[in-house]
Formats: sequence, structure tokens, C-alpha cells
Amino acid sequence: MDHLRTFIYKKIDVFSNEETWEAIGNGALKILFIIILTSLFIKIGKAVILKIFKLRTRSSLIRISERREATLVKLLVNILTYVAFFIALMMILETMTIDVKALLAGAGIVGLAVGFGAQNLVRDIITGFFIIFEDQFSVGDYIQIDQFMGTVEEIGLRTTKIKSWTGEVHILPNGSINQVTNFSINNSVAFVDVNIAYESDINKAEKVLQELLEKLPEKYEDMVKPPEILGVQTLDVSNLTIRVTSETLPMRHFYIARQLRKEIKQCLEENGIDVPFPRLVMYSRNEEELKKTKDGMGG
Repeated sequence: MDHLRTFIYKKIDVFSNEETWEAIGNGALKILFIIILTSLFIKIGKAVILKIFKLRTRSSLIRISERREATLVKLLVNILTYVAFFIALMMILETMTIDVKALLAGAGIVGLAVGFGAQNLVRDIITGFFIIFEDQFSVGDYIQIDQFMGTVEEIGLRTTKIKSWTGEVHILPNGSINQVTNFSINNSVAFVDVNIAYESDINKAEKVLQELLEKLPEKYEDMVKPPEILGVQTLDVSNLTIRVTSETLPMRHFYIARQLRKEIKQCLEENGIDVPFPRLVMYSRNEEELKKTKDGMGG
């Protein structure tokens, strides 16, 4: 009991000492100052990164595409944030009189042991570097990785996030990305098959369509150039098919294809050209023909 009382009295003396409270107050102020300074550093760093990329984009010597710029800006901001918080944490630990050097040395030994079991993590990070600096795809691109297809929401050093058109977000480790199809790098092509009845004048139909197609780029800015008529694609039982193609901006071919169908349908109707529809032909045989058929089968 005497030892316990002595220990308690010592603790009471420590906390009742003005020097102790002064040290605690100074430490709290230092920690608050470190947090405020770190927040300001991150904000200034973000502003500097954005400013640098704006200047590089305006420069006539160095030009960066918007998609690549968005990817690099987000990556650099993340790295800046991680580094700033790590340095702030080390400074706070030093303020709390914790031996940071010993802590880092111990963390290094533990990290070496963990590293042997973290080969997938290292592979993800290395693959992430190559994806970003080789510009395989960027934020905003529409890509396909294996069975996943959608818009790239975020590219990190370890994972890539893809959002499908129905809203699902797929998070893929970079190390698992072996083959990528990027639909956003080059222009797309929209194609529409137009069915024309055999009774219609095909030459007139092509002439009318050509006049229409030459006017469409003025109406739809997603068209790179006027659509082209490739000619007769197929000859079916009740109609023939004319194929029309149009070069569009990346990933705008679905929209242009829908508009082309509408414009072509209205144009054909205005010029009296029939669009075929399913027909059923019925053939009726009279009683004499049926009797002859029966006699022939009996003979």
C-alpha cells in the first residue's frame, strides 16, 4: 500500500506542476501548428500543380491532352497528400517525444518481412506506373478490360475504377490488367443499314439520301465529315439493304447512328420511297386443281 500511495502522490505532483502543463500546452500548440501548416501546404501544392498543367497546355512546345492531364493531376495531388500527411505524422510523433528513428528502423524490418508476402501489391504499383506514363488509358476514357466495359473514373497506383453505363463501379487491381481495349483514342464509325423495297427506284433512293447526308454535319457537330453511302449491302427476300457509314468523334457513334435512322426514315417518307415491312402471301387453289392433285397422287 505504501508503494501505491507513493506512486499516486508522484503522479499528482507531476500533473500539479506548472512546467508539465506548460509542456503539454506547447506540444498541443505545435501539433495544431503542424496540422494547419500541412493543410496550407496541400492547398498551395494543388494550386501549383493545376497552374503548371495550365501553362504546359497553353505552351506551343508541350501539349497535353485533357484526358492525360486529368489523370496526371489526380495522381500528383494524391502523392502530394500522402507525402504531406506522412511528414506531418513524423513531426507530431517527434513533438510527443517518440523516437521516430527507432520507429522507422523497426518499420523497415517489418516492411522487409511483409514485402515477401506483398508481391501482388508491388506488381499492382509497377503496372500502375506503366499505365499512367505510357498513356494506355486515362480518366474519362471508355475502355474494356476482360468482361468489364465502362468509363474510367479513377486511375491509382494500385487500382483502376471503371464505371459501367448502368452505374456499377468495377475496381480492378492494376496487376490483373493484361489486355485493354480503348475506344476513346481514335474517332468512331457509325453505320446504318437502310432497307428499300424492290418496287422502289434504287437510283432515286441513293440520290435522295446523298443530298440528305451532305447537310447533316451542319446539324450534328459530332460528325467529323459527311456520311457516305457504301452501296447495296444485301439482297433479302423482300427488300435490299443500303449501308450508310459516318465517322464521328470518339464514342459518339451510338448517338449518331440513332439520329441517322430518324433522318433517313423521314427523308424516304417525304420522297415517296417505300420502306419494306413484313408481308404474307396466301395462295388459294380451286377444287379442280385439288382433285387433279389427288388423282395424280393416287395414280
